[in-house]
Amino acid sequence: MLRFLSTLLLGCLLSTHLLAADPAPSEDQPAEPEPVLQGGLLGALADGLDSAARQMDLDAHLVDAWRLRTDRAAQEVERLVDRHSASDSLHLAGNFLLLTLTWGAAFGLLGGGGRWVAKRVSRRPWLREHKRVSGLLGYLLPYTLPALASLPVTLYVSRFLDPSVARALGLSLAYATSSGLFSTSIILCLITLFDAGHKRPAVAVIKRLAPRPLFLIGFLAAWSDALTSPQIARQLGGNITASVAVVTGLTATFIFASLVIRLRRPVAHLIRNRAYKDRVQHRAVQETLRIFSTLWYLPILLMILVSAVNLVGAGAESQKALQNALLTTVLLVSTLFLSTLLQHLLAPRESDPAQRVRPYKELLRSLAHALLRIAMAVAFIELLGRIWGFSVIDFALSNRLGQAISNSLSSIGLILLVTWLLWVVLDTAIQEALKPAAGRRNARQPSTRVRTILPMLRNAIKVILIVICTITTMANLGINVAPLLAGAGVIGLAIGFGSQQLVQDVITGLFILIEDTISIGDWVVLDSGHAGTVESLTIRTLRLRDGKGFVHSVPFGQIKAVTNQSRQFAYAFFSVQFTYDSDVDASLALIHEVGQSISEDPLLRINLQGPLQVFGVDRMDLNGFVLTAQFRTISGGQYAVSRAFNERLKKRVDQTENVSFAQVYPLPVQALGA
Repeated sequence: MLRFLSTLLLGCLLSTHLLAADPAPSEDQPAEPEPVLQGGLLGALADGLDSAARQMDLDAHLVDAWRLRTDRAAQEVERLVDRHSASDSLHLAGNFLLLTLTWGAAFGLLGGGGRWVAKRVSRRPWLREHKRVSGLLGYLLPYTLPALASLPVTLYVSRFLDPSVARALGLSLAYATSSGLFSTSIILCLITLFDAGHKRPAVAVIKRLAPRPLFLIGFLAAWSDALTSPQIARQLGGNITASVAVVTGLTATFIFASLVIRLRRPVAHLIRNRAYKDRVQHRAVQETLRIFSTLWYLPILLMILVSAVNLVGAGAESQKALQNALLTTVLLVSTLFLSTLLQHLLAPRESDPAQRVRPYKELLRSLAHALLRIAMAVAFIELLGRIWGFSVIDFALSNRLGQAISNSLSSIGLILLVTWLLWVVLDTAIQEALKPAAGRRNARQPSTRVRTILPMLRNAIKVILIVICTITTMANLGINVAPLLAGAGVIGLAIGFGSQQLVQDVITGLFILIEDTISIGDWVVLDSGHAGTVESLTIRTLRLRDGKGFVHSVPFGQIKAVTNQSRQFAYAFFSVQFTYDSDVDASLALIHEVGQSISEDPLLRINLQGPLQVFGVDRMDLNGFVLTAQFRTISGGQYAVSRAFNERLKKRVDQTENVSFAQVYPLPVQALGA
């Protein structure tokens, strides 16, 4: 996020410099004093755009040039029509048809022969095993070689014809057609070299979509080039050929752009997909290829756009603009490669030992990576400006508008960097506190108190940092934040007065969390009658799930007393009453025997924290004597131990003759009357 914002703001700086660059003041007219800029970054940008709008001269020079060229081309067409009679027209049509048929016959004969040779050769066993070689021959023999050979034949026949419009058109169309076929077949031959393994589906898609657009691009580009030659321009007229060349060139660029967009995914598949061994052993190269496969078409579209603009302008600066576009493409590719290499060098090593300080090492590595990426973005923008004839650094240091924008950008970037750094440091510390130390087999797990409070603290820190960062950024952008702060204070005061119960719930909840009275996972009983397992704790409410599965949300302000049954340990207490005619020693022996069996049970002993404690005869009443005992268990384990003890003691007493449980017998009615 920080890298994106920094790059976006620096881009705004570039665009403002392009639009607001002041021309050098003349010696006769003194330079106007620079205005005092106010309002932060937005105000500086607004002043720069206003200055640029005042200085831009949007006249109709280009439109006038094209109107003039069109009028002259129309006059040249009229002169061509008036210059030739009906007999001359028939003669010219015959010459044009002769050249066209010559080229078509030569290409047809040579192409048919090449196709026959390709079929005969492809039947050989060696070529059957090497399908890519067979595919190359399928393009070279029927298309490439005939396209090259048919053009000299046409040129030889044209020597017997007088120079005319038909001869010029016939030769230009023959040259354009041969060039289109030659370029298309060569490109398809190069694509055929990738026709193997997992790249075969992408090659099939390219072969299905590319031939016709490639032929049109080659044909139109070659025809545009042929029309600009002096010989053809002398026959047809310079304005006619120039206008047709521009139209055909623009058509070729648009077809090329649409083809690039349609083929961006198949070509990306060819670029990044390599053998598994190469992908594993050369991760940096694979990452570079992955980035190239994602962005490969952007430099090409940039070149197409520059070419289209130069074709429309048709000025003397076309070569310089093309050179600048090439340098821009090289700079973009180099920057992407360096970025990938930097990411690979600063990536965490899998062989590093797990240590407690490793997260902070990763934090320093991430910070260094972010700073280097920002430096690379600044260097890229500066070099890009140098290529196109301006300097961002000079603009930021020598121009008052640049100083205002650079100061605002520096402040905003520093705010974002410090905010991000604080958040990463605090978040790393919280995440480390929520997990046990790495590399220790019996590391102590964080307490439920820590697991309850720290996520809430993390969310609070995130909100505070976002609010502070937003307010300071708005202030540096030139937005007056004083009314916003005053309004927030008034709203906070009104909320405080209108939500006293909410404030009570929050304060009570804070003290409950700080004192560690309740934690997630505890079984608690509240004075309000609610009981269940604590599922979640917010800053205001407690959420319980009872034994029936129902969920209860209780505000902290309604909690007066809490019974926590899940802290440290519990007791499974037994109180058993036997009849007076039962043997006391045998009864105690049965209790000890059942307790020993529970201690040896592999499923039950995990709940125990000690042996059975037998207290002996606790009391005697009219029905018999009472023996008591207890197990110390883990929290929540007393229920399973109590049920198992009661079940096993009942079975043992039923099997013993001199021990029986006491029963309460109601007195007879006569005894009550007496």
